[in-house]
Amino acid sequence: MEKGLSILAIFILLISCNNDYYEPAPLDNPQLSLNIPLNFPELNNSVKTNVPTKYGVELGEKLFHDKRLSADNTVSCSSCHIQGNAFADNNAQAIGIQNRVGLRNVPAIQNMKFMKFYNWDGNVLQLEDQPLVPIITHEEMGSSILEVIGKIKDDVMYKDLFKKVFGDETVTAERIYKSIAQYEYTLISANSKYDRIKRNEGDVFTENEKQGYLTFQQKCVSCHSTELFTDQSFRNIGFPLNTNTNEAGRGRVTGLPEDYMSFRVPSLRNVEYTAPYGSFGQFPTLRAVLDYFDKGVLKSNNLDPVFKNNGNRIPLTEQEKTHLILFMKTLSDREFVKK
Repeated sequence: MEKGLSILAIFILLISCNNDYYEPAPLDNPQLSLNIPLNFPELNNSVKTNVPTKYGVELGEKLFHDKRLSADNTVSCSSCHIQGNAFADNNAQAIGIQNRVGLRNVPAIQNMKFMKFYNWDGNVLQLEDQPLVPIITHEEMGSSILEVIGKIKDDVMYKDLFKKVFGDETVTAERIYKSIAQYEYTLISANSKYDRIKRNEGDVFTENEKQGYLTFQQKCVSCHSTELFTDQSFRNIGFPLNTNTNEAGRGRVTGLPEDYMSFRVPSLRNVEYTAPYGSFGQFPTLRAVLDYFDKGVLKSNNLDPVFKNNGNRIPLTEQEKTHLILFMKTLSDREFVKK
């Protein structure tokens, strides 16, 4: 009898010890089957440990649109990341609470699960680490994660969703970040005219679009490669400088002089909808970007060789510029932006 009681006591002790690490099993919350577009790059490793689920995505989308994430309840993620603009906006620089102006242009949110780096300077490597940044940044939401948790933890709808996703109603910072990332992982854009042509679904380039594609392959593809239309590298391409003393591009992250004012090459998918262009919206139109490349960019010690080895410019005729823009518009996914 005493031996049996001892075994039972040990069993209870083991259970109590393990409670510190206990994560309740979620309810019926199936993983979502997301089609991976043909020839897209490999998934970011973090996707494999935070696979989008039915209710995880629903929770993430609700959080993405909730203005209570900001200090004064006026700004949500979706306030800056607008679907009709490929989840970017049309401001030169981000506008946060009380009309505070941010350091940089709002990047588009699309095909995030295939990216190696996030933000213009690549300071985030896992999407789950990103949501905290706008929440605590003074110029964006100006809040704190503890303040956000306090606002939503007694919300009946949130309690239900957290239980469906994680097995109980507890609202934690990690769970918020994971859910928002799950939603953003579902924002895949791969149904443009270009994609349909690649899939032999009946669409064809016009003659001018075809000429633009040829020019693109000759003069643009070294940076805007892969099916994401970015090689995800960091480059100084001689754009007009943001003189804000906080700005150093990739150099803010690495501390290396050779990375000064280098920025992540943006994807050209849905570029038609994401004006203005540049790290702080230096250019109002695609034509203005191409004109700048043609006339000559700013010189610098770390200017990208694409420019430095060619007289600090990419020479383009007026016809080539017109055709290039027509080709870039074939990368517009109207289903993705709901247009």
